[in-house]
Amino acid sequence: MSIKSAPSLITPGKAYDFVDNGEPMRGGMKDVYFAPDKSYVVALYRDKQDFNSKERLTKLVTQYYDSFFNREGGAYYKNLYSWPTDMVQYDNMIGLIVPTYGKNFFFKKGYATSDGIKGKEKQGLWFASAKFRNRKFSLRLDESELGNWLSYFQICVKIARGVKRLHAAGLAHSDLSYKNVLIDPVSREAAIIDIDGLVVPGLYPPDVIGTADFIAPEVLATKHLDLRDPNRKHANRTTDLHALAVMIYMYLLYRHPLKGGKVNSLDTEQDDLLSMGEKALFIEHPTDHSNRPKLDQVSPWTLPWADVEKLPFTLTGPYLTPLFNQAFIDGLHQPNQRPNADTWEQALLKTTDLMQPCANPGCEQKWFVFDNKNVPQCPFCGTKVKGPVPVLDLYYQFKPNVWKPENHRLMVYNNQYLFQWHVNRNIVRNERLTVEQKVPVGYFTFYNGRWVLVNQKLTSLKDLTENKEIPVNSMVDITDGKRLLLSHEDGGRVVVITMANQ
Repeated sequence: MSIKSAPSLITPGKAYDFVDNGEPMRGGMKDVYFAPDKSYVVALYRDKQDFNSKERLTKLVTQYYDSFFNREGGAYYKNLYSWPTDMVQYDNMIGLIVPTYGKNFFFKKGYATSDGIKGKEKQGLWFASAKFRNRKFSLRLDESELGNWLSYFQICVKIARGVKRLHAAGLAHSDLSYKNVLIDPVSREAAIIDIDGLVVPGLYPPDVIGTADFIAPEVLATKHLDLRDPNRKHANRTTDLHALAVMIYMYLLYRHPLKGGKVNSLDTEQDDLLSMGEKALFIEHPTDHSNRPKLDQVSPWTLPWADVEKLPFTLTGPYLTPLFNQAFIDGLHQPNQRPNADTWEQALLKTTDLMQPCANPGCEQKWFVFDNKNVPQCPFCGTKVKGPVPVLDLYYQFKPNVWKPENHRLMVYNNQYLFQWHVNRNIVRNERLTVEQKVPVGYFTFYNGRWVLVNQKLTSLKDLTENKEIPVNSMVDITDGKRLLLSHEDGGRVVVITMANQ
C-alpha cells in the first residue's frame, strides 16, 4: 500500500494524495482510489481522454460547478449531487476529484440474515425490487434499512429536483438509473452520482447509451444504426425523462413498468431489445392487456407487487396516475410528450399532502394515499380507516371575492402540520424555501373527541363560517362544510373542509 499524489490540471501547485493498495474500485470507465482521510476519491480514467472529453471535464469542475453551487440554492444541490470538484493527471491518466458521499449512503446492516452487503453503497437497485423487501426471501433487506412508503415519495421529489436543475442548465445526465442514484430511505435523502457523463446537446455528445431498464425505447430501437446516422437517437433531456419516470414507478411500486408477460421474440436477447425498445408496452395499459405480468410465471418473491390487479399504479393517487399514463402511454414512443421533472416534483409533493398513516403497527408500508372511497382502507394491509377524517380543499382568489379551487387538497391526521406553502400560493414548496418558511404555522389534532386546528403563527386566520378571528395560540374546530381564511395577504388561501368517512 502506498500514498500517491495527483496534481490538479486546474489550479497550479495543487495536488491530491490517494491510497493505492493495488486493488482500486473499478467502475465502467474509471479506477477509483480513496484519499488517506476518505474525504474524497480520485477517479482515474483507464482510457486516454480526447480533446473534447478533457474540455467537457474542465467545464464540469469550473464553469458548471460555479453556476450550480456558487449561487442561491447552491447548498441544497451540493447535498444532492456527487459533483466533481477538480481535474487531475496521474502518469498519463486524466482523473476527477469527487467528494465522498455521506455515511447514510452505505448500508449499516444490509441483509436481515447476513453481513453480505454491510458497508456497501445503497444503490437504488436494492430498494426498487420487491424481492429484497419480501419477508420470506433469504436475502431480504433488514427492516431498519427500508424506511416506509412516504420515504420513497420524498426521495423521488429530490431526484426530480436534481433532474429539473440539470435540464434548466441545458444539460442531460444521460445515464440516470438506480446504479447512478444512491438513496437512503431512513434519512429520505438521494445522491445523484456519475455526473461526469453529462451531455451538452450540440456540444458534448453522450459517452454511453444508458443502463439497461432505463434506456428510452427510441435509443434502443435505433442502436443498430451508425453513430453518425441522423436517424440514430442519443441520450438527451427526453431520454432522462423516460429514465426518471421509470425510476419513480419502481421506487413506489417495486416493479418495472415495461417488463411484463408479453413475448416479442423467442430469442431472449432480441426479445429484451424489442420489449424495451420498438415494441415497448406499459404493463398496466388500460386497453391493451397483452403485457400484463403472468402471475404463474413471476417469482413468488415479487408478490404481491407483481400483481397489477391487486396493487395497481392508481394507488399512487390522482396526481401521479395521469403522469404515469403520460409517460408510459402517450410519451413512451413520443419523447416530447413525456412529463418534465418539475411536473413530477409538483405531483409528488401534492400526493404527500394526501397521505395517511396506516393504523396497523404491523403494516409494511406504514402510509397510503387516501382515496375517499365509501370505506377507505390501506391498500397494503387492508386496515380500514376509523372515524371521520377532515379533507381540506385549497382555494385561491381569482379576482376580488371570486375564489377558485386549486386542485390541491390536504388530508388531515393527528398531529399533521400546516405550512406556509399551504397558507399562501406565492410561497412555492421547492428547494429555495428559507429556514423560516419550513417552520409549521399550525397543526391539526384530535382533541376531546373532535378535530381542531391549533394556530401557532397565523396572524390573520379567520373562521369565515362563524365570522370570527382565530388568534395565535388558540384553536378552531374542524367541521364539515366549514370555511377558513388562512391569510388575507396577497396569495392567501381559503380552505373548505369536508369530513370524509362519516
